[in-house]
Amino acid sequence: MTVDDTQSGEGAGPPSEPAPSAYPTPHHVVDHTAEPTADPLAIRLEQLILGADRRYTPFQAARTAGVSMELASRFWRAMGFADIGQAKALTEADVLALRRLAGLVEAGLLSEPMAVQVARSTGQTTARLAEWQIDSFLEGLTEPPEPGMTRTEVTYPLVELLLPELEEFLVYVWRRQLAAATGRVVQAADDEEMVDRRLAVGFADLVGFTRLTRRLEEEELGELVEAFETTAADLVAAHGGRLIKTLGDEVLFAADDAGTAAEISLRLIETMGHDETMPALRVGIAFGTVTTRMGDVFGTTVNLASRLTSIAPKDSVLVDGAFAEELARTGDAPVSETQAAEEAAKAEKEGEEAPKYRFALQPMWQRPVRGLGVVEPWMLHRRGA
Repeated sequence: MTVDDTQSGEGAGPPSEPAPSAYPTPHHVVDHTAEPTADPLAIRLEQLILGADRRYTPFQAARTAGVSMELASRFWRAMGFADIGQAKALTEADVLALRRLAGLVEAGLLSEPMAVQVARSTGQTTARLAEWQIDSFLEGLTEPPEPGMTRTEVTYPLVELLLPELEEFLVYVWRRQLAAATGRVVQAADDEEMVDRRLAVGFADLVGFTRLTRRLEEEELGELVEAFETTAADLVAAHGGRLIKTLGDEVLFAADDAGTAAEISLRLIETMGHDETMPALRVGIAFGTVTTRMGDVFGTTVNLASRLTSIAPKDSVLVDGAFAEELARTGDAPVSETQAAEEAAKAEKEGEEAPKYRFALQPMWQRPVRGLGVVEPWMLHRRGA
């Protein structure tokens, strides 16, 4: 259902409000009803976190912001907020957020679809962050420190202390990440490269994870996945790559050049191999044009990297032909071991230093890959390893 402009615009009297279930609107910390009578502490926590009292129904918030109910619903839905009907559950912050998004559209800085994408990407990212903080962070910290104390008595003062610090830290990290992403974009050769870029894309996958899920207790499995994701994220970041996403037993990463991706993949194999608690790891990497959307990557290059991972032997790295060619082009690996031997012999004869390569490539048997035809994978090693 859509509310037209005469309903959602200014009026002398109170609006004729729509049916309760018609519009997706924000869902906060507690269940909302038309007359909020939930747990008093939950309401106090909500007020503390949001910084304001409940004042508006969704219809009133949209009207106060000067936004049609249809557009407000699209924004709220994109941010991942659940339906609350027409409960008086929204605050001045909700109104301000609507005004800002709509203002960006009105000023021509964002198209309406782009504004919805901004809302969706922000909502998805922060929802995951909030869930993690509650599940893994606050849950542990709010264990009653003394017998007789309830978690309720501990939570409010703890959140009151943490909230401003976590908020400032979140903004700091976001600005740092935004600066890095902006730098990559402005260095792109042209506008087309900003969207469709040539990247090295890699998947790292834990071998035999499905069997582990049947053998390990849930807590043990959770600890293993967390250790894997943490180690992978640290290694990818430390060596100049970008972690695209984690999928439990698998991580997807990208790098601007083949040498960086090769270093990351071998570091992953080496690091996990020294951890006796970890299963074997396998990595597949492809190099080519990649489409980026909302922080994710898509395209044939990504699909090829995934397929290479599925056929890679344990504790090994398989790469595609384009990746091998790129390593040779940049001087990170020889075209062949024969070439490397000839160069070394020539350098020795002329009293010069032979070229130093970081990596070695071993051609493997060609094989059909579902959906991608016949490919010739290469096994990646450290030079001399």
